[in-house]
Amino acid sequence: MTGSMTYLIISIGIIVGIIFLIKKSFKKFFEKYIKPKYFQDNIVMDKKPLNEVIKENRIKNKMTQEFIAEKLGVSRQAVSKWENGNSEPTMGNLILLANLFDLSLEELLRQVDTNIYLNK
Repeated sequence: MTGSMTYLIISIGIIVGIIFLIKKSFKKFFEKYIKPKYFQDNIVMDKKPLNEVIKENRIKNKMTQEFIAEKLGVSRQAVSKWENGNSEPTMGNLILLANLFDLSLEELLRQVDTNIYLNK
């Protein structure tokens, strides 16, 4: 009994030591690599109304309203209304706009100030 009990205590000690080292290593890894990336991706930038986000991305990508209208299958006037804030694109058109701007839908919507829409 004494030999197996000693073996058990030593084994538990080794396992606890390994767990401690893994925890410490993971914490260092998280603080060095994961945490900075998380905060970098979630930096609060100047958020704007959806119409301004659409217009700024269109201009930044050197696209005309006519080009966007043609690619999305809508009228140029519809794109103009989106940019002037007189109407909003459908979810399907938002996805297509994001693709045209070489952004994910999340990246596009991250630029939008949602408080404007929550306080209506």
